[in-house]
Amino acid sequence: MATITLKGNEIHTKSALPAIGSKLADSLLIANTLGEKKISDYKGKRIVLNIFPSIDTGICAMSVKQFNKDAANLENTVVLSISKDLPFALSRFCGAEGIENVETLSAFRTDDFSSLEIVDGPLVGLLSRCIIVADEDGTVLYTEQVPEITIEPNYKAALEAL
Repeated sequence: MATITLKGNEIHTKSALPAIGSKLADSLLIANTLGEKKISDYKGKRIVLNIFPSIDTGICAMSVKQFNKDAANLENTVVLSISKDLPFALSRFCGAEGIENVETLSAFRTDDFSSLEIVDGPLVGLLSRCIIVADEDGTVLYTEQVPEITIEPNYKAALEAL
């Protein structure tokens, strides 16, 4: 279990992030087309997982926009923005905001990201704000569990890990 805060109030997640040096799990996610995607579909690419509670909150939306901007300059790298939002909401957001350099995926139909779920407080059941970076072989290079859910992740540190 990890302890984070929401507006200064302590909340918890089911588990902690994967260890640096471990392999990413071959997690199942749902694409905006409602088709299934797995982490292994991106084998051979560097991966940035931008995990957040909901695209309908300001900080979550800002993280997708910032990674979209940053991803335009990254070689052999895919940025996957993951939440439990329905694919329809993610697709609508991307269309409205011109998001073309990151891929939004939903964990609404799978338990593969359940270790990062918030277990108490008003956001119970949603994913906590995290960044996980892995190399072309799926080895975890960097993780960040954002300690206060209302702040942005450390984009610079995440991208420097690549």
